[in-house]
Amino acid sequence: MSDSRRRILVTTALPYANGPIHLGHLVGYIQTDIWVRFQRMGGHECYYVCAEDTHGTPIMLRARAEGITPEALIARIDKEHRADFAAFGISFDNYHTTHSEENRLLAEGIYHALSQSGHIARRTIRQAYDPLEKMFLPDRFIRGECPRCGSADQHGDSCEVCGATYAPTDLKNATSVISGATPVEKESEHFFFKLGDFEGMLREWINAGHVQDEVRHKLEEWFAAGLQDWDISRDAPYFGFEIPGEPGKYFYVWLDAPIGYMASFRHFCDRTGVSFEDYWDADADTELYHFIGKDILYFHTLFWPAVLHGSGYRRPSAVFTHGFLTINGQKMSKSRGTFISARAYRDQLEPEYLRYYFAAKLNNRVEDIDLNLDDFTQRVNADVIGKLVNIAARCAGFIAKNFDSRLGSRLDDDALLAQFVDAGSTIAAHYEGREYSRAMRDVMALADRANQYVNDRQPWRIAKEPGREQELHAVCTLGLNLFHVLVVYLAPVLPRLAERAATFLATEITEWGAHRRVLLDQPISAFTHLAKRVDPKRVTAMLEASRDTTPATDVGAASGAAVEPIAATIDYDAFAKVDLRIARIIGAKHVEGADKLLEIELDLGGARRVVFAGIKSAYAPDTLIGRLTVVVANLAPRKMRFGTSQGMVLAAGPGGRELWLLSPDKGAEPGMRVR
Repeated sequence: MSDSRRRILVTTALPYANGPIHLGHLVGYIQTDIWVRFQRMGGHECYYVCAEDTHGTPIMLRARAEGITPEALIARIDKEHRADFAAFGISFDNYHTTHSEENRLLAEGIYHALSQSGHIARRTIRQAYDPLEKMFLPDRFIRGECPRCGSADQHGDSCEVCGATYAPTDLKNATSVISGATPVEKESEHFFFKLGDFEGMLREWINAGHVQDEVRHKLEEWFAAGLQDWDISRDAPYFGFEIPGEPGKYFYVWLDAPIGYMASFRHFCDRTGVSFEDYWDADADTELYHFIGKDILYFHTLFWPAVLHGSGYRRPSAVFTHGFLTINGQKMSKSRGTFISARAYRDQLEPEYLRYYFAAKLNNRVEDIDLNLDDFTQRVNADVIGKLVNIAARCAGFIAKNFDSRLGSRLDDDALLAQFVDAGSTIAAHYEGREYSRAMRDVMALADRANQYVNDRQPWRIAKEPGREQELHAVCTLGLNLFHVLVVYLAPVLPRLAERAATFLATEITEWGAHRRVLLDQPISAFTHLAKRVDPKRVTAMLEASRDTTPATDVGAASGAAVEPIAATIDYDAFAKVDLRIARIIGAKHVEGADKLLEIELDLGGARRVVFAGIKSAYAPDTLIGRLTVVVANLAPRKMRFGTSQGMVLAAGPGGRELWLLSPDKGAEPGMRVR
């Protein structure tokens, strides 16, 4: 590593205060924490800050649904998130909230600077409005029939059945998911950030190596399409910061969320005396890095640098983007138990093992990684236990029994230790470049060599032969020194194991240079198990617990679905008109040209019906044949592009793969009415 001391500020995408942390989120936090710990071990001044992302309509509506204030909701979620991060060893220097005075002042200051520089425009727009709730509706809170294929219960901006995109005003029979009312169009004045003003600056910044190549290519597509003005305002009611001098107008969550990075650091600086300006002034010579998921590229690589530059602050040194997490080769699924929360994992398994597995998969490209649970079990047991810890276990007993727990004054093979130490520069370069998988491969290759050395020297045989005590002492002392070097290399990934190993070896493993320290003629502590094997039964228990404790909402940086409010009440007479019947599925097939649609043939006790259902993402056709379900039997036939749908099967869930057909208990027969 370089001898020059760097000054670095690092952030990770803010978790939305609307639900639990899950393993997909942890990819970003763990990747960042490994890099931060490596920088700190190198002696650099490296600060890592984050915060709860707390504003927006979903937070407001979820709090309302729970009968509590938004402040109470975010306080509860904040406590849960902090516990999860601590369990996985995420070493924030400061963890704050976007609902803070620091963030309000910074957001107002940035807005004023942009406005005074002519980068804010005012325009009157027409939006969907809920006349009962008296609020403008985000697209996700409008449902209706797709204007292209006619599928019911589709979002306000896109159809999950045919993939069409459209304006909310194009929906047929649209309703508000908040009240059930029919939205009306209403005009409102909004404030827009003129992103196009910064196209030249952004092109220069992007092409100067501040983003990965894959990201740069994606941004070129957006440049080609034209940079659009960004609506940074929302109308009351809204949970967030009111725009100064504009009653009833609020900053959109995506304006103040990234400013939350600055606010969290301001909070840290006020506590510690670190200079905020040294890291955020336009001419700051410090380093600033954002680690984000690929779903929030547009905000972090276009809007955010432009907002910073336009308001007189420095731009990021780099934005590091990572991919998504799949589990067992598929998207995380609540029905399969693979939508795993951080808590469900840590209740059953060692959190550091997930850190190691992610490190063994991560590189510096925008690639999805897969958590294959069988491979996870085998790799952790083979690498961490069978290779790394095994080195110490094979040597420690001889030192304790034969040499009063004291290392020898010489090594059996100085050249071998020198080879291990010399590998440090290459491994450090891998960490610096976020090529963690390469670092892990190099470390485990060294672990194999160390174990082979022990196999070749056979200290258990030497111990049985009189007169070879000094040789035994030198062999086992070298074995523990090789183990020590490897633990230093893995300390950014396995910090708690490194602490236990340091206690055992009576040394400190806090600096990268510790790998050059040779441990000779010094006492060591009694060896205890530094790590235990992954029990496959625990993995199974985690999956079962995840099926039982599926979270009601998803979480994303500045995004997340609220608990869907109950629709407006109806009287009994209206409900009684709905004829729900038991039906047996006797046929099912894919619909050509439809991404998420299945054609299902139903038997309603002699009557046959064909319906089209948007459940393709959750069910394969052959898995449906023969099962009973519930159908709206008296729904008027609906002509669709693919044919006529003669009813509607009922399913529950947020959509996509997370859908469950309603099924009756045993004893039900086709044609029976649901009462």
